[in-house]
Amino acid sequence: MSARLRLTLSYAGFLLVAGVAMLALLLYIIRFVPEGNLDDGSEFVPGGFVPDRGDLLDALWPKAWVVVVSLAVVGLVGGWFLAGRMLRPLQRINGVARRVAAGSLDERVRLGGSADEFRELADTFDSMLDRLQLSFDEQRRFAANAAHELRTPYAIERSMLDVALADPAGLDVARLVRRLDETNRRGIEVVEALLALASLDDERTITREPVDVADTVAEVVAELRPLAEKAGVALSGVIGEGDVDGSPTLVRQLVVNLVLNGVRHNVDAGGWVEIRTETTADGAVEIAVVNSGPVVAPELLGTLTEPFVRGVGRVTAHTPGSRGGQEGSGLGLALVARVARAHNASLRLEAPADGGLVVHVRFPAPENG
Repeated sequence: MSARLRLTLSYAGFLLVAGVAMLALLLYIIRFVPEGNLDDGSEFVPGGFVPDRGDLLDALWPKAWVVVVSLAVVGLVGGWFLAGRMLRPLQRINGVARRVAAGSLDERVRLGGSADEFRELADTFDSMLDRLQLSFDEQRRFAANAAHELRTPYAIERSMLDVALADPAGLDVARLVRRLDETNRRGIEVVEALLALASLDDERTITREPVDVADTVAEVVAELRPLAEKAGVALSGVIGEGDVDGSPTLVRQLVVNLVLNGVRHNVDAGGWVEIRTETTADGAVEIAVVNSGPVVAPELLGTLTEPFVRGVGRVTAHTPGSRGGQEGSGLGLALVARVARAHNASLRLEAPADGGLVVHVRFPAPENG
């Protein structure tokens, strides 16, 4: 039985119940009318006749059946059209849902009219479709970029091997091995970053516990300072106390990626990276990483947290721990954004006019704080 038919029967049934109730009330009132001839010879009664209870019942019953049948017909016909009108927004939503299920993610309900429950449902459905389309577009773009990034190192390795096989006599084995090692490291870096991004797709899997941000940042600075110095970049920290609720591993990875991003994308000589932490008056913990470097166009800031996007014109010749330099996977700030979102933290990027980049991460205050 369709919803429209159920609503129609409900409307008709309610109308019949109301009619029967009115008839019952009328019968209840009639029972107070006396039996027998009520003629008292009054001059105000034409013909001297006054109907008694039996006369009233005889006149009521034939009309009552006509009224009941009329109410049933009106309830069914009117209820059918009324139910159809009421269910029209649901039919529109259902039509959009069918087209979306067929693959048309551009469809939207966009229901007008008054702000009732149907309008609220349609707006919620449209908002869900907006988020789904954004997510699908991001995944499609990510998959395309990932395929390109993963293909690049292997294509380079294949080219180097083809050249070596074509001219074995002039082969510089040491140089070939070094270049193959660099390319292989880049492939490993991309794969590890992809796995890290995939592991953060379900934020519910994160086990939260108190994390000492000051200790975490101090450990990362001490660990990465030799690598930064090797790349010609001075790494320093202004570390204030602060605790957050989150994953120690992910928070540490966020700090590592911020520092490495600042080291990689810096100037050739005299570069520097500074990381600062502090607890604000409302209990939130802020991490700021500032680095020198070329000027970053303001319109580029919004894309830096997307996977495989690198700053245009930013120097990438120095990569800590690499041999001969690598340009990074392009996933550093994408991982930072994902970790921040998983911890309900805000991420803000600034491009100073004199060059470099400033990255702010603000963690909310601990719940037990």
